[in-house]
Order: sequence, then C-alpha cells, then structure tokens
Amino acid sequence: MARVTAMEKIEANRTSIHESVHATYKVFREDGIKFLQIDTYGSADREAPGQPSQVIQFDEHFAKKLVSILTKEFGN
Repeated sequence: MARVTAMEKIEANRTSIHESVHATYKVFREDGIKFLQIDTYGSADREAPGQPSQVIQFDEHFAKKLVSILTKEFGN
C-alpha cells in the first residue's frame, strides 16, 4: 500500500503498455481528511485472485493536484 504525497514528471526513453486489469476506488475520511483509494486486482490467474495487488491512496490535497496533472496532460 502506498500513500502518494508528491509526484514529478520524468521523460521516458522506452515504455510499454501493461496488461489490462480491474480496479475499484473508494472515498473515505480519516481524522477529518478526505482520501481517494484505488485498488488494482491483477490478472485472474494470480496466486490470490480477488485480493488487491496494489493499493494507492491520495489525500484531498494531492487528489486535486492529480486532477491538475491529468487536465494538463490530457486536456479538458
């Protein structure tokens, strides 16, 4: 599990498209702070199917920063 609090853009010389997987999200509050959590589930043939393979959390402040990044990179 990871809580993202900073992100920087890097230039990639080489990239690849990853396998498509199912994901879910939830929004919750902890100690008065609102969070967005994204869970990815990996492939159906993994060792623990149905269990999240990656969990990423963004607090409200960083979620707004993420929206700004997405808008800048992908447009309105």
